[in-house]
Amino acid sequence: MVPRTTGADHAMQRRRNAGRKMRVLHLAAALPIAALAPSHGRAQEIVQVEGGRLAGVGGAVRTFLGIPYAAPPVGRLRWRPPQPAEPWDGVRDAKAFGPDCHQPEYYPELRGPRQSEDCLSLNVWTPAKAGEALHPVMVWIYGGAFTTGSGSHPSYDGTEFAKRGVVLVTLNYRLGLLGFMAHPALTAESPEHASGNYGVLDQIAALRWVRRNIAAFGGNPDNVTVFGQSAGAMTTEAMLVSPLAHRLFDRAILQSVGALRPSLTLAQAEANGLSVGADLNILRGLPPEELTERLGRGSGGDRDVSSPRPLGVVVDGYVMPSSDRTAFTDGRYSHIPLIVGSNEDEGGGMARGAPLGTVADYQEYMRRNFGADAPRALAQYPAAGDADVRPQLARLFGDTQFNFGTRTMLRCIAREQRQLWRYLFTRRRDDGTAAPIHGAELQYVFGTLGARHRGARRPYDATDSALSRTMMDAWVRFATTGDPNGGGLPPWPTYDAASDNYLELGRTIAARASGERPQLDFLDKFAQKPR
Repeated sequence: MVPRTTGADHAMQRRRNAGRKMRVLHLAAALPIAALAPSHGRAQEIVQVEGGRLAGVGGAVRTFLGIPYAAPPVGRLRWRPPQPAEPWDGVRDAKAFGPDCHQPEYYPELRGPRQSEDCLSLNVWTPAKAGEALHPVMVWIYGGAFTTGSGSHPSYDGTEFAKRGVVLVTLNYRLGLLGFMAHPALTAESPEHASGNYGVLDQIAALRWVRRNIAAFGGNPDNVTVFGQSAGAMTTEAMLVSPLAHRLFDRAILQSVGALRPSLTLAQAEANGLSVGADLNILRGLPPEELTERLGRGSGGDRDVSSPRPLGVVVDGYVMPSSDRTAFTDGRYSHIPLIVGSNEDEGGGMARGAPLGTVADYQEYMRRNFGADAPRALAQYPAAGDADVRPQLARLFGDTQFNFGTRTMLRCIAREQRQLWRYLFTRRRDDGTAAPIHGAELQYVFGTLGARHRGARRPYDATDSALSRTMMDAWVRFATTGDPNGGGLPPWPTYDAASDNYLELGRTIAARASGERPQLDFLDKFAQKPR
C-alpha cells in the first residue's frame, strides 16, 4: 500500500506549499520573458531558478539546455549520492546540451559537446507563455543497459511534446561503473550502509529539482509524469518501490520494462565491484575512460538469463528496500496511474548478437541457465535444428527479460488499482517484414521518426507518422488527465488480469486479449524457486 501520511509528510507538504508560492513569483518574473540578444535569429529568453538566471532560446517552443541539477560527481564525490548544484552569478547560458556521461562509443549522434563526469544536467522544452495556466510535466529517463544513453539524443527531442502543451524534461544520470558499481568499501563509508544505485539517486535528485523549479518554465510541479524505456523503465519501476522517490511524480509510463528479473543483492553487487578493483582509493583516482574500458572487458554476448546482470539496480536496503517482486506482491509501491507496454519481438536484437549458432550450443546454454529444469525449458523453446536456434533465442530472451515479468507485475498491480493500461507495439516500420524489436517504439513516442539512431536514419511512411501522432497524443492525454482515453483517441480499456488485455499499436490500433502463454507460466514458476 501507499505509505501512510505522517507528521514528516505534513511538514514536507508545508515546505512544498511555501516553495510553490516562490515558484509562482519566479513564474511571474520569468514568463513575461525578457528578450535579449537574438540567437540564430531567435530571441534569447531568461528564467530564474534556484541556482540563478538561465538564458535559453525563444520561439513557439522555448528550450533551456544543460541545466545543472546536482554538483559534478567528481573527486571525493565520485561514487557518492548527488549533492546540490552550486549557484552561479549572472546569467548562465542554457542554449546547448551539457556533456554526456561517460560511456562506450555507441551513439555517434549524441549532441552533448563531449563526455565528462560533470554530466548531471537536464533539458527543458516548454510551450508556456505569460499568463497561461501551468502545463503538465513529463520527465524522460533513457535506457541503454545502464551503460549508454543521454538526454541529448535526437530521438528524445522534446519539441513535439511541447507543441502538444507539455513541459518536457530529459536528464542525464551516471552510467556504467560510475553509476551502478557497488563495493564493500563504498558500503562501509556510506551512512546508509549501501552502495551501487548512484544512477537512480541522480534521477531522484533531478525529480526533486523539477518539483522545486519547473513552475519557472510554466510546468505544474503537482502534475509530473515520469516515463522511461528499458533501463530507464527499470529505474522508474525502482522509484515506484523506493521510499526515497515517494510523491516525486504522479503518473508513470514503463516502456519495455525488465520487471522481476533476478535482482542483484548488495553482496552480489559488492563482489562484482571487487572484481573491478579491491582498492577504492586507486579506483577513485582512475581516469573515467579507464573505468569505461574496464566495464567493456566484462561484457559478454551470451549473458545468462537466469542470473542478475553485473550492473543494474541493487537491492541495497536503502534505495531499494526489497526486490521488485516482493514489493509488488506485498503492495508496497506508489499506487499511481500507470501505462506499461512492450514490443512484439523484444528479444530479436539480443538474439542476433548471441554467439550461439548450433543446437548443441543452445542446449548447453539452457542447461547452464535452467539446471534440472532444462528439459522443461527446452520443451517450451524447442530447437530441432540449427536454423531454429536464433528464433527460439529471440523468444527466450524476450520472455525472460521482459514479457513474463511484465505480466506478473501487471497482475499484482491490478489487484489493487484500476488506473492501469497495457500496450503492445507491433508496427513494422515502413511496412517492412521484421517485427519491432526492443527500442523500436522510441521515435514514435517522441515524433522523431527522422532522427538519427546509431548513426543512421530509417525510412518511414504515412502510416508510421499517423501512429506516432496517436501515440504522442495518448501519452500527453495520460500525462494531463491520468487516463489515455478521450480527445478522439482510440478506446483503450484498463488492464484486466484474467484476459491479459492490451491495446495493439501497429498498422491497426485495437484492443485485444492475450491467449494462453505456457512459456510465461513456466518462467514465472521457475523464477519463484529458491536459488
